[in-house]
Amino acid sequence: MNTPEARVLGSNLPVSTKQCREIAQFIKGREVQRAVQLLEAVKTHKVAIPFKRFNRDMGHRPGHVGPGRYPEKASLQVVVLLKSLIANAQQKGLDVNNLYVKSAIANIASRPGRYGRQRGRTSKRSHFEIIAAELPNERKETKKQKDIQKTKEKQP
Repeated sequence: MNTPEARVLGSNLPVSTKQCREIAQFIKGREVQRAVQLLEAVKTHKVAIPFKRFNRDMGHRPGHVGPGRYPEKASLQVVVLLKSLIANAQQKGLDVNNLYVKSAIANIASRPGRYGRQRGRTSKRSHFEIIAAELPNERKETKKQKDIQKTKEKQP
């Protein structure tokens, strides 16, 4: 089944690849609008990103998160990408309200040397790719069927 998809690629983002990897795991499978809301809430420390892999000596966060952090800079970079993804989906004629994150991938980018006296210091860079697709028709039909059933129940 070939589903229409929208894609966005952020190249050489000035953020940590480890944090990008954890954010990718966090937003994968979520609706795009909800992912934007959650990542914007990271800036105000309302929502913590659970760190599943890179969590050595990391404290737990409130709620049922476990070890986690609030990677503000990386989250804001991903929010910009998600908003661009929404614009790409509109351009392709996809239904923006039914988009979900099908794939989110963080990769290591080139690490250029930083200036200064110390040698061997490199800056952090990451590539981040997000692919979104529309929810399958089955889910849409079940929502419509529920609405139809509600209207039938209201009518005597």
